[in-house]
Amino acid sequence: MDRSRVRDKDKNDGYVEKLIKLNRVAKVVKGGRRFSFSALVVVGDQKGKVGFGFGKANDVTESIRKAVDRAKANMIVVPMKKTSIPHEIVGKYKSASVLLRPAVPGTGVIAGGAVRAICDACGIHDILSKSLGSKNSINTVKAAFDGLEHLFDAKSIAKNRGKSLSEMWG
Repeated sequence: MDRSRVRDKDKNDGYVEKLIKLNRVAKVVKGGRRFSFSALVVVGDQKGKVGFGFGKANDVTESIRKAVDRAKANMIVVPMKKTSIPHEIVGKYKSASVLLRPAVPGTGVIAGGAVRAICDACGIHDILSKSLGSKNSINTVKAAFDGLEHLFDAKSIAKNRGKSLSEMWG
């Protein structure tokens, strides 16, 4: 059951939760089948902080709650340039690759299911993306996060080189 659903939920803590995938898993036992649920959730503050989590439980709401808790614990800060990302990057995880390209203001989020949810939760409004290789939503999310983790802004590059911004663009 590969239903890619997206759900918004504004809580008191200011985070937006997006349910990317909810999956019913069956374990065959002597007396029949035992069902459990797994949930993949992306959480963000729409200001550059975003995280994802995967939760499994015997109940749908419990699996979503576990995923949200794990997402909040594993948040990253994404460097942004206005409403987009600073530069092009390819994120990879196993056989899934996600190409992320900055876009001019007004372009919008041109991305498929899981990557669109990540961009919405993060607060990126203008981006071009393409999911390559595996279409597995869990691996696609991990590949997108790999790309977002490896983004750098001009200030951090200048600081690493021990130069000022004016010297960099000199």
